Amino acid sequence: MSFSLRAKEELEKHKSSARHCQIAELAAIISALGRISVRLDGRLFLVIQSESPMVARKAAVLLQKGFQIKPDVSVMGSGDWKKSHVYTLALRRHEEVSRVLQATKFLQENGVLRDLELPVDNRVIQSACCRRAFLRGAFLSSGSISNPQKSYHFEIVCGNEEKAEQIRKVMVSFEVDAKIVLRKKYHVVYVKESDGIADLLNIMEAHLSLMELENIRILRGISGSVNRKVNCETANLNKTVSAAVEQVRDIRLIEEKRGLDSLPDGLREMAYVRLENPDMPLKELGGLLDPPVGKSGVNHRLRKLKAIAEELM
Repeated sequence: MSFSLRAKEELEKHKSSARHCQIAELAAIISALGRISVRLDGRLFLVIQSESPMVARKAAVLLQKGFQIKPDVSVMGSGDWKKSHVYTLALRRHEEVSRVLQATKFLQENGVLRDLELPVDNRVIQSACCRRAFLRGAFLSSGSISNPQKSYHFEIVCGNEEKAEQIRKVMVSFEVDAKIVLRKKYHVVYVKESDGIADLLNIMEAHLSLMELENIRILRGISGSVNRKVNCETANLNKTVSAAVEQVRDIRLIEEKRGLDSLPDGLREMAYVRLENPDMPLKELGGLLDPPVGKSGVNHRLRKLKAIAEELM
């Protein structure tokens, strides 16, 4: 199971104790996946459809806990084994549909239906706890999180810009830096920073998923630190080896053109020590000289040998 599905499974099992939070979460699900029909006799009919059994179960629980309504549930196969089933929750009794829509503010006090293409009525998400519940419902309905071991990306897909902007503003109210991008015909609210995704998991109260994300972040941080250290050490080693190769080449050139015996004592000793120890670091080379010299002294003598070799080229 993917990280995204595990997070959704955790949120499906989350039970809001306050009815107003249950209503806010249900409003988000209806806004994303609901369809309201008005029959010829004026009676209302509500359907919620999803390819996710978790969303269907959560919507059913919210209807049962918040309204004591048991929806008619059906499952329809697509006929294609590669595609998901469609789970349908139907409310057929006008009185039950009216109670749900009035509570979620899709049915106004004057009896006018609020278009589901519009954002959820802000009265439903006035308090912080209801905004948390609203984000849970929105994420369950049409959200996803990438595998944090590979990348950090959280998104909620919306049918129009107005709905996306409402979700973005709710995230911003919790100080999460969310943005919107147009993808084909959909508007997508997204967060790409790991801190923001961690905050959202905490806001939605997906605490187990948050702990998993934090563990992954720690491991990625350690791995990144190790890789940077290894890369740095490798670069330094390559630099050291390259310099040693040049030093040996310079000394061989002097040996060929003038002979090493023509060099002053200190440089001649340095040349022989380097030829005998082509891979040795400068500090250790200095310990082989008589008397020993430090790293800077070794470097100074090697630069003098290089200058002599350049004159002979």
